[in-house]
Amino acid sequence: MDNPVHAVFKATDRSYFAILKKDIHALAASAGFSENKVGEIDIIVAEMVSNLVKHAGGGQVLVKLIQEQGNKGIELISIDNGPGMTDITRMVADGVSTKNTLGHGLGAMKRLSHVFQVYSLKDWGTVILTRIFEKEPAPFQKSAPVDIRSVILPKPGEQECGDGFFCKQQGNQVQVLLGDGLGHGPEAAKAVEKAGKTFLESEATDPVAIIRHLHDGVKKTRGLVGTVAVFDMVDKSWRICGVGNIATRINSPSTTKNYMSYNGIIGLNVPNTLNAQQLPYEKGQYLILCSDGLKSRWDTIKFPAIVRYDPSVMAAALIKDYARLTDDMSVAVCKINL
Repeated sequence: MDNPVHAVFKATDRSYFAILKKDIHALAASAGFSENKVGEIDIIVAEMVSNLVKHAGGGQVLVKLIQEQGNKGIELISIDNGPGMTDITRMVADGVSTKNTLGHGLGAMKRLSHVFQVYSLKDWGTVILTRIFEKEPAPFQKSAPVDIRSVILPKPGEQECGDGFFCKQQGNQVQVLLGDGLGHGPEAAKAVEKAGKTFLESEATDPVAIIRHLHDGVKKTRGLVGTVAVFDMVDKSWRICGVGNIATRINSPSTTKNYMSYNGIIGLNVPNTLNAQQLPYEKGQYLILCSDGLKSRWDTIKFPAIVRYDPSVMAAALIKDYARLTDDMSVAVCKINL
């Protein structure tokens, strides 16, 4: 079971650079990347943190190891509250700089990345996403039928994270779980890890049955809140059931719907009566799940055209603007492309 949590590195001034670069280099090397690939990752990290300080007055770099179709990779996301860019295409071109430098930063990052996206708004800031894989991924043909991403961060100052996101495909279904262990720290992490293991092993196909299974599986932990969403590729609909304060929203071109969870704690007290809400699929629709590490009044309407970007960009933008910074934080974004 992969660890879905991003490591968070501050890039607020040059005094952090050496430690940041060393730690990310060590992470890439420990994952078994070739020496040449680790060197390319080093260049991307150097350009990313240099851009943050030169152009945005500092920011954060989020890092996690990933694996897609057996191909190991690393995901890097930079977030800043700087002035933003009005012409991203021009700024990515080599030789363009606003700081009298060589202007190779964004261009170099794009060349060395297998996935490279920049989302930026004037006077808002910038989110840069890169993914680098050990092997060249298969050529891009069309949108993947299932595009699910998450950004999960521990409470500032904590090493372990009590939030967790898990997903799997079972027959004609895509099943996802966002869980938040009570409190934060090691015991909360144990609760959500146990829930994730139980979820991945469950053969249940209905979200209510999955919640019941989770409830039985985590009784020896401190418990958690969580929401399970199941998408049926044949029926073309979502079925959702949740217990506790996970915010769940489906945004479609024609409407936005919020799902209301049941009161309770999975593992301690779950209502005797649980029902799943069914929501039909609509092209261009995406499902967003957030833990209460984000402020309750979050919205995506302030991010124009962000639905055209990778779901990780949307998750990072929500954390950028709505993170409470007093608890673990998690956002999962699910897009089905039928």
